[in-house]
Amino acid sequence: MINAGAVKAFQQSTRRQLASGTLQNLGNAEWKLGRTGPAILAWERALWLDPFHKAARMDLRFARKTAQLETPDLAWYEVISTWLPANWWAWIAGVSLWLAVGMVMLPGILRLRKATWHQAVAAFCLMVFLLSIPAYVGLHTRSRIGFVLQPDTLLRLTPPRSASGHPPGRGGTGAPRANTRHLRLAPDKSHAGLGRARAVRFDLSVTSCGRKT
Repeated sequence: MINAGAVKAFQQSTRRQLASGTLQNLGNAEWKLGRTGPAILAWERALWLDPFHKAARMDLRFARKTAQLETPDLAWYEVISTWLPANWWAWIAGVSLWLAVGMVMLPGILRLRKATWHQAVAAFCLMVFLLSIPAYVGLHTRSRIGFVLQPDTLLRLTPPRSASGHPPGRGGTGAPRANTRHLRLAPDKSHAGLGRARAVRFDLSVTSCGRKT
């Protein structure tokens, strides 16, 4: 029987050591308690750490379908960034760049004759490095996706001095609609809303996670 104590135990475990399996279990516990928003957030975090975690992906898909929530629209480079764990892209970019530089520079430094395979390896590594850059950019932009966990959460437009809070789903006066990429909220107050906007940020005093500015 899942209770609030189990959820607290999983949360404490994630604070000690972040692991996709623990986050997936946290999501299951939150879901069984009827907390759709925290459950979806936990599964999203699990997939950030391990995109190959099939259980978390299936649970997230089931929760979105049950709660009638669409998956946030991602740009092509953000989709690429979901193919591998977040830390892998930095390693791929760094290793491929240094291998390309090494294949070009080392033969001359060691006074070795440049072979065709040196150039082939350098070209391949350079190609991998260039392909990893969009994924790295996608990680940065995807990290700014906000999850609105509380119903009727007020959203505040930037800059704060000229903006006014307004309820979700109703645009405020002077809202920068032309620069807003997407903003979605759940139709049911018992479910979590998912929002994404380039010119809009969340008031973090009432939300657990927001798109950073």
